[in-house]
Amino acid sequence: MLQAVANAFKLPDLRRKLLFTLGILVVFRFLAHVPIPGIQYEALRQLFQTNQLLGLLDMFSGGAMSDFSIMAMGVYPYITASIIFQLLEPIIPQLAELKKEGEAGQNKLNQYQHWLTIPLAFLQGYGQTVVLQRSGVISNFGLAPSVLLPTLSILITLTAGTMLAIWLGELIDEQGVGNGISLIIFGGIVADIPGRVGQLLVSSPWSLIVFLLLTVITVVAIVFVQEGQRRIPVQYAKRVRGNKIYGGQSTHIPLQVNSAGMIPLIFAVSIMIFPGVISSYFIYSQTEWVARIANFIYRLFDSSSVTYWLIYFLLVIGFTYFYTDTVFRQQNLAENLQRQGGFIPGIRPGRNTDEYLNRVVQRITFVGALFLGAVAILPFIAQKITGTQIMLITSTGLLIVVGVVLDSMKQLEAQLLMRHYEGFIKR
Repeated sequence: MLQAVANAFKLPDLRRKLLFTLGILVVFRFLAHVPIPGIQYEALRQLFQTNQLLGLLDMFSGGAMSDFSIMAMGVYPYITASIIFQLLEPIIPQLAELKKEGEAGQNKLNQYQHWLTIPLAFLQGYGQTVVLQRSGVISNFGLAPSVLLPTLSILITLTAGTMLAIWLGELIDEQGVGNGISLIIFGGIVADIPGRVGQLLVSSPWSLIVFLLLTVITVVAIVFVQEGQRRIPVQYAKRVRGNKIYGGQSTHIPLQVNSAGMIPLIFAVSIMIFPGVISSYFIYSQTEWVARIANFIYRLFDSSSVTYWLIYFLLVIGFTYFYTDTVFRQQNLAENLQRQGGFIPGIRPGRNTDEYLNRVVQRITFVGALFLGAVAILPFIAQKITGTQIMLITSTGLLIVVGVVLDSMKQLEAQLLMRHYEGFIKR
């Protein structure tokens, strides 16, 4: 791998892409430390030390949220917009038709996602700032006429920071190496790891050793499952046109064990966060029964309880099946095979092929769903073993990091193989 890195830097065009990507990530990290004015930073630090949920979100932003910088929300409103459009495609035929129009249709969908990102970023920024205001971190914020201008300036700044982060990611797509949006998220996650290593080293060296071992084991498991696939053999019938014979070759359909990636974890986290956030608004209600119900829901969805992690585990499994089924049906593999003259040996083309592929996907998804569920509750297990609330990296963050590294390595491998160099990944 080190030799492959050296080979990559020997090639002028590939070296330029790598340096450009690193430069964009450095710019993103500088911007993540540009604070928004009017913040009481001592109160902000205390809030993030006592609130596990905010600490989790801060880890994803690479400390941008604990500094409440212009990059506090990162690219997550855009990720939310992308997920919404993926879920809407089977429901709205016009979106599915756009996707079939090739590059022009995809550009139009990207434009719609950018438009949707702006109101989503505005709403997310408002929600985050309200939480900070109720904790005494921000004073000049609200819907009252006297503070309306500072409120708008904060929300516009946060939204602009999100759109700037998206633009930086798209620059990487155009002129760098790897998936730009994923690398922006990757940069935010890994930026905070050295500080957490230092905290664990000072407070509990034993916990650091346990976390490092769990991290190594989890990385190996993630790579094993992410690269795992079931290969369905496909045979193409021979066709004679004039004096030439077409087709007749054999290939396969690679069905991933975990084709849903990190999406089920994001869905599940969103669902788990929502009840706790809503109930926190009514804990101090003057109406006794409202306060009692709010306290019950808040404790039920407290991330330190066993119930929370059990519900989280089940939600991840459910969303894995849901998302995998949604994406798989959009591909229309059986229909495309039949149109191209391909068939699975021993299976009739058409409906029988579709039913067979669905059965295979459901079986291998069971393994992928259990794996994602286990990765989701890994922080709870690690905290019980070590007795510390400080984590090197969350399970979702680790899944993102490993996925981004694998994807970037594959892209670099492809670039090197085109120039007859040995790639990163051994075959």
